[in-house]
Amino acid sequence: MTDEPVPVAAPRVVSLYNAANALTVVRLVLVPVFLAMVVTSQMTDHDWRVGACLAFCVASATDFVDGWIARKWQLVTSFGKIADPIADKALTGTALVLLSAYDVLPWWITLAILIREWGITGLRFWVIRYGVIPASRGGKLKTGLQTLAIAWYLWPVPEPFDAVGTWVMYAALVVTVVTGFDYVLEALRLRRSARNV
Repeated sequence: MTDEPVPVAAPRVVSLYNAANALTVVRLVLVPVFLAMVVTSQMTDHDWRVGACLAFCVASATDFVDGWIARKWQLVTSFGKIADPIADKALTGTALVLLSAYDVLPWWITLAILIREWGITGLRFWVIRYGVIPASRGGKLKTGLQTLAIAWYLWPVPEPFDAVGTWVMYAALVVTVVTGFDYVLEALRLRRSARNV
């Protein structure tokens, strides 16, 4: 009696053309649109500032939605793994640099956040062959606080309520730095466990 080969299910192939990736592309496309609106507004024109804030919020919303769609319907692709963090950093980085360029946000805050963000993105690519470092709760809180602070700065909020944006940004900065250390430790653990297998 011979053993018959057991059929093996083919690996699931996820199309590059899916809703999650489409939202990531939308976010990338909105970055230059947002930039143009801020430059046109010079951070002084009320209507253009409102438009820039809305463009930023819509782009930020796609970040939350595309990740949820990718996980919910198992639409994770190599493109998404690479393009999603790049789109996130491009949007946030553009917003922070513009705010500092127009003297709305101190440059040291922008530089501190950008160094952390691009550093962690580079770290994720460094360990991507060992596995994906998922966004932690702290990372999601960081993103939420950054988004809220940037939107607050962009929207023409009257005094004295405009000061709220500063405090939210300080909170975002603290969470950004703390979670940065957490991601470094997680990356080292992931790399170490993969080598021990």
